Amino acid sequence: MSDDGGRVPERLEASVHGLVQGVGFRYHVRRAAAALGLSGWVTNRADGSVAVIAEGPSAGLDRLTAELERGPVGSRVQRVDVKRGPPAGDLEGFHVRSGSHGGD
Repeated sequence: MSDDGGRVPERLEASVHGLVQGVGFRYHVRRAAAALGLSGWVTNRADGSVAVIAEGPSAGLDRLTAELERGPVGSRVQRVDVKRGPPAGDLEGFHVRSGSHGGD
């Protein structure tokens, strides 16, 4: 986290690998992101991973990343690939997208 106190908005793009489908992972992410005041979405991918796009304060994204690494009961997270960058500012709320989604 930078010296801004974690308040500067950022964008997180994450790919979560392991046993992360069929275990409530997307809904776990939605609850965590909503509680942190983040905007974005989560979806299953055809390759068995889960994709997450989130925007909000850097401190909230740090906490969401920790939730992605932990996952809900029943999941087994093997790896989380994360990219951070400037926000696009085009997201409202936090949503679960059904099926495989190619991303935005």
